[in-house]
Amino acid sequence: MTLHIGDKLQIQCYKHNGKIHRAWDEAVVLDVKKDYIVFGNKKTNVTEAEGSYWKTKEPAILYFFKDRWFNVIAQLKKDGIYYYCNIATPFVIEEKTIKYIDYDLDLRIFPNGSYKILDRLEYKYHKRIMHYSEDLDKVINLGLRDLIEYYKEGSPVFNEQNNKQYYKLYKKVKEEQK
Repeated sequence: MTLHIGDKLQIQCYKHNGKIHRAWDEAVVLDVKKDYIVFGNKKTNVTEAEGSYWKTKEPAILYFFKDRWFNVIAQLKKDGIYYYCNIATPFVIEEKTIKYIDYDLDLRIFPNGSYKILDRLEYKYHKRIMHYSEDLDKVINLGLRDLIEYYKEGSPVFNEQNNKQYYKLYKKVKEEQK
């Protein structure tokens, strides 16, 4: 599938056991790079596995990688950009839907540059009950290390101006689609 700026896709997040975990109604294509695709959304509906739903509060720029075991969500809040990074499989796109498997561990990066690893207990629990292999455990932990290095190296994904530019593009695309 060839993607173009302005294309609308859905997002589906799965767990290791193949069950859907969460789904987002909309992700608008903003850029297609060699190794990742950039999407945007704002106040989009999110449906949880058990059927409850909620709306995102702020604009977000989303980065899905072709060969990296993480994805990055830049949340543009009033007090700065927060990054929510999921340790997850590289994405696939099927039937206008971005799909990936989430492996619990998350990295939260704050506007002041500090970061925190989240959900270690959830990861240990799912590793045990879903029988993650030793090889998978290594890949997941390597993905977390790679993500932290990617951040520390100053990847454009974590650049405030880049994310603000993508948000301007998102608003322009949405306006043109009205």
